[in-house]
Amino acid sequence: MSTNTYALRDSATMLRRNLRHMQRYPSMTLMLVGLPIVFLLLFVFVFGGTLGAGLPGAVSGGRAEYLEYVTPGILLVTVIGAATNTAVSVAMDMTEGIIARFRTMAIARVSVLTGHVVGSLIQTMLGIALVLGVAVLLGFRPTAGLLEWLAVFGVLAMASFAVIWLSVALGMVTNSVETASNLPMPLMLLPFLGSGFVPTDSLPTALRWFAEYQPFTPINETVRGLLVGTPIGNSAALAVAWCAVIALGGYLWAKKLYNRDPSS
Repeated sequence: MSTNTYALRDSATMLRRNLRHMQRYPSMTLMLVGLPIVFLLLFVFVFGGTLGAGLPGAVSGGRAEYLEYVTPGILLVTVIGAATNTAVSVAMDMTEGIIARFRTMAIARVSVLTGHVVGSLIQTMLGIALVLGVAVLLGFRPTAGLLEWLAVFGVLAMASFAVIWLSVALGMVTNSVETASNLPMPLMLLPFLGSGFVPTDSLPTALRWFAEYQPFTPINETVRGLLVGTPIGNSAALAVAWCAVIALGGYLWAKKLYNRDPSS
């Protein structure tokens, strides 16, 4: 049996382990889905009438138009919410000694991290589907065809993959589960400080500059364009580039942390 085959087998074992953890501790999954749904209801039914009136080209200026605008941003909140879950899960493994035990066993070292990443990716994509279902129940009516839907889930999976690798590193760099739960919190602000909830043109100059050049704005614009047909421009290329950079940086950082001397 080749080295790659062993790595795949061990990764599948670690994936099953993480999926069982999700089944036994459903509160993390509920939090992943519950918080974006709360944001969706809050922004649509409390602020939607006012914010909808300020959208470019708004006709009725009602909640329906704002629901169409904000749903992609809520989906990104779901993506970023996976960061906290993953960081906490990894930190628990690091602080409870199970990683030290894995290091003494004849398993592929990469499989431990791969199990966390793939398990979190599955959890995140299920969460995205549930949040999108709630948006549809509220009246969200995307115009995407089959290819656009495939592209939407592809972009969201790509963004989730990047955020999850970064959160794996954040979970490993801490010394406690409590710290790991707090480190990814700044990521949650990025959809709000971009085009997720209001157009960037409505922001003050300095904040508008940040919003236009931060990673999640092109991802959000790409998802919105695929779902409802708004212009995408070069956002798709920027989204791919940002996801690649974040995923590679997170992977290299996590790998370095995992391979470090435990006694150091």
